[in-house]
Formats: sequence, C-alpha cells, structure tokens
Amino acid sequence: MEIGQDGLMNKSKIKKKLEILYLDNHIMVINKKNGLLTQDSGTGNVNLEDLARDYIKHEANKIGNVFLHACHRLDKDVSGIVLLARTSKALKRLSNRDSQEKMNKIYHAIVSGNFPIYSGKLENYILHDNHKSKISTSKNRRAKKAILKFKVLEKISSGTKLEITLLTGRYHQIRIQLSNFGYPIIGDQKYGSKLSFNGIGLHHYKFSFYHPVKDELMSIKAPYPKNNIWL
Repeated sequence: MEIGQDGLMNKSKIKKKLEILYLDNHIMVINKKNGLLTQDSGTGNVNLEDLARDYIKHEANKIGNVFLHACHRLDKDVSGIVLLARTSKALKRLSNRDSQEKMNKIYHAIVSGNFPIYSGKLENYILHDNHKSKISTSKNRRAKKAILKFKVLEKISSGTKLEITLLTGRYHQIRIQLSNFGYPIIGDQKYGSKLSFNGIGLHHYKFSFYHPVKDELMSIKAPYPKNNIWL
C-alpha cells in the first residue's frame, strides 16, 4: 500500500480498490470486493471505510477527520453493496427502525450441487457463538429466528445460482441456512464447502432504500466480481 506524505493512499491506488456506485453530499454506495473488511477490526488491516474516507479527502481536499460510517456490514469474504453515511444526520435517519424496515436487500449466491426446489422460504433459529453461527431451536432463549426467501436463477457448471431476499438480518444468516439445507455456498469452507476460492460465492447484488434527505426510493445494483466464481 502506497502512502503519501499526508498519510493518505495515492488517489489512483484508492480508485483501483473502490468501485463507487453512487455518491452525493449525504451518502456513498460502494461495490465492495471480497477479501476486504467493511470496517476496522482492530488489526490495522486495510478496510472499506478507511479507503472511502481517503477518497473523499482527496476529492474535497479536506484537512482533518472525515465523517463516514457504514450503515451495515458485509463479511470480509462477501462482495457487493455497502451503504455509507457521510453525515451524522444521514446515519441517524438510515439507522432508525422505520428506515431499516423499508430497506430491501437482495443477494445472489452460488451453491454447490443441483438445488432441488425452484423457490421457497427457509426458516431456522440461529445461535451466534465465537464468530460462527449454528442452527438451534426456539427453545433456546439466545437463538434468534432467521427467515429468507430463495429463487433459482440458473444452473451453472459450478452449481446453482440463487436469488436470496433477507427477511431478517442475522449473523452469517444466508451462509448457515443454505449450508444447513445441504447446499453450502461455494468457497465457504467455514460452513461446509469443499471448494476453495478467493472469497465465497455470495454477492449483495441489489439494495433498495429511501434516501435519508431527499426521501426518494433508491434502487442500486452491483456488478459481479471479476473472478472465476461468477464468470
């Protein structure tokens, strides 16, 4: 990583790491690459928030701290849309319950094997423990209900491509629910995949939400990563 005298990454280096889908004075939407953390994990590794802050500093020639905060996170190995707030006002509005309930997140996933059902719903109780989720039961007070809808998009050489709509937002929800159903996401060795890739076959493809200031419905799609999983 190249750092300039001001402590920031070179602008051309930042642009290579960032794919900006939308930008205004209130929000920023980025197509995150797999292998990149969304936020600082305390390890000092490069993360999306810091790259985006450096980009804005270069673009606006700002001195000092830049306010920028991810409104949701994607796992390191997951690619796709991340929405960031550029002001505290935007963050507060996007984080409130009403705004969260109006958000619609659609993922595309590639799972191993020939998925047996064209469309349907998965419902489970999930327990989050030690950086991993596992299936539990409603009798466990710590377990949370997880619901997603799925639809087969196409059969491909490496497996089956699915469209996933989240009805709840639990830790590693899509990954554990598909694995529990017997069809792990390719490359997701943590949840049963026997294949190894740079990242996993899970992509936040489409995100619909209301703009925090204009109150307009926005619908943004993110192109697939350019790697062997999606080609």
